[in-house]
Amino acid sequence: MFDLKEALKNLPDKPGVYLMKDSNDHIIYVGKAKILKNRVRQYFHQSANHSNKIKRMVSLIDAFEYIVTDSELEALILECNLIKKYWPKYNTMLKDDKTYPYIKVTVDEAYPRIIYTREMKKDKAKYYGPYVNAYAAKEIIDLVRKMYKIRTCHRVLPRDIGKERPCLNYHIKQCDAPCMGYISEDDYRKQINRVIKFLEGDYLPVMNELQEVMLEASERLDYEKAAESRDYIQAIKAIMEKQKIVKSAQNDQDVIAFAQNEQEALVQVYFVRNGKLIGREHFRMEHIEDQNAEEIMTAFVKQFYSGTPFIPKELILQNNLTEAHIIETWLSDKRGQKVYIRVPQKGDKNKLIALAAKNATITLEQFGDSLRKEQKRTIGAMEELRQAIGFDETIHRVEAYDISNHQGVATVGSMVVFEQGKPKKSDYRKFKIKYGNGPDDYASMNEVLTRRFNHALEEQKELLIKGLDAEHGKFTKLPDLILMDGGKGQVNIALQVLTEVGLAIPVCGMVKDDKHQTRGLYFNNQEIPLNVRSEAFKLVARIQDEAHRFAIDYHRKTHSKQQVKSVLDDIPGIGPTRRKNLMRAFGNIEKIKEASVNDLLEVNGMNQKSSEAVYNFFHGEGK
Repeated sequence: MFDLKEALKNLPDKPGVYLMKDSNDHIIYVGKAKILKNRVRQYFHQSANHSNKIKRMVSLIDAFEYIVTDSELEALILECNLIKKYWPKYNTMLKDDKTYPYIKVTVDEAYPRIIYTREMKKDKAKYYGPYVNAYAAKEIIDLVRKMYKIRTCHRVLPRDIGKERPCLNYHIKQCDAPCMGYISEDDYRKQINRVIKFLEGDYLPVMNELQEVMLEASERLDYEKAAESRDYIQAIKAIMEKQKIVKSAQNDQDVIAFAQNEQEALVQVYFVRNGKLIGREHFRMEHIEDQNAEEIMTAFVKQFYSGTPFIPKELILQNNLTEAHIIETWLSDKRGQKVYIRVPQKGDKNKLIALAAKNATITLEQFGDSLRKEQKRTIGAMEELRQAIGFDETIHRVEAYDISNHQGVATVGSMVVFEQGKPKKSDYRKFKIKYGNGPDDYASMNEVLTRRFNHALEEQKELLIKGLDAEHGKFTKLPDLILMDGGKGQVNIALQVLTEVGLAIPVCGMVKDDKHQTRGLYFNNQEIPLNVRSEAFKLVARIQDEAHRFAIDYHRKTHSKQQVKSVLDDIPGIGPTRRKNLMRAFGNIEKIKEASVNDLLEVNGMNQKSSEAVYNFFHGEGK
């Protein structure tokens, strides 16, 4: 039995984090304190002038826990992590869980690559972004790869130089083939340096260079080269038009302002990189009642920057923060350089704030209803699902599994992930069944789940040794709920695997009717019907369809590859290495069929006998 008075007496005179719990042992609020003893006691003082929201929260507190930290900064970091983990009811919450793409240049490699990524690691690579528009980021990558002939392969260079023939990009003049040593490391690095200047927004030298190339090509009557340069110039102009110049600075900045009504706040963020406005995005904050502007802004900054990998040099804010100094220190530690928090009252930065605030107001007025509908469809649906199965804890992450095969051939498993009611495709996983024998879905599912959770446990050990958190693992994040494509049988398989690996995660079966449509859920040995008009039902149907689609797509690709292998394996003298080289050189079976003996002889590893064997096989001789 929790003794509130005794617990208050024993509070330490140290910094830390406190967790308020209700009578069901649910965490309803997470806070941090410079001195735990003073902060936690304030909630229970009769004379305290609390807001209505805090009064309601205090009336529900049945117990509390606290975690002592070495500093207020550590308490801030822990508070952010616990809020993300528990989603407490009475914390002002950032409801949008968005991740943005970055362009990564692997400058630490001898022959760097340009990569599209949503994860910023603490490595020696250079990152550019974030790009609000993922398509735009991919367009830029495609453009600079073609302009500067940057490699796209994953070969380890210079170790692998000359080991394999150059890929198609070399033959279509989109790569200088460093894999063959056709370009020196110094010359390739010069191209990468041009790419870096381009990504940093220095477009004019590139434009001038392309203009000269276009004119010279025209004079030589090389119209193909001239047209290529012209197309590059037009593509760069299109990028420049999308990026508004910001006069306030040439630094990386995030400009943040918000508008609010009684129920929610809509926060507008402008992303300024190297003095250019590269994009903007809005976010919703809930549970803001009785919160002042400083508290709302503080909650947003803490939650947003605990999850985003990039920290700009400067935050331009509409309002002061209640913990500005400690947050500035925290952000500086995350960035590895000093971060400045500004609340401008005049000048260009203040104009940017005014513009962001105006757009926040417009967005809140115009799209408030649609945003609430989207929340009902996603987060609201997860809450309905939680209530339907009678689960106590908040459901943040759901994993769903499905098996696909054709008469036992090329059996594969799929794992799809929904977080906050939305698909998180970066966490999807595919499993090629290794040990299954025939169309045994139960055995296949047992293998998939066993591999998935064993991977998680192994990664947890590795990350613990390295002192890293779960975000660094591919399998470490565990679901709050598992959904199986099937009823009692599939659920029992999942429960059996979880018992064997020592995990306790609730499992539901997604039951279908005679028409193969979602009907309800199977949980705790009983079927739970769902109202077909409810958001929970629609969410379960979407998850089930997505798991099935993902499994089918992977099965088709795997089955197709196996069919290709079986055709080439029937040819005498064609083993795994020659088969691989043939497919790499020609791309598909049809082109191999069309190839002459001389064409086949040019493939790495092919001799006269094996080339004739392939030709004869496809042309009626030796089949």
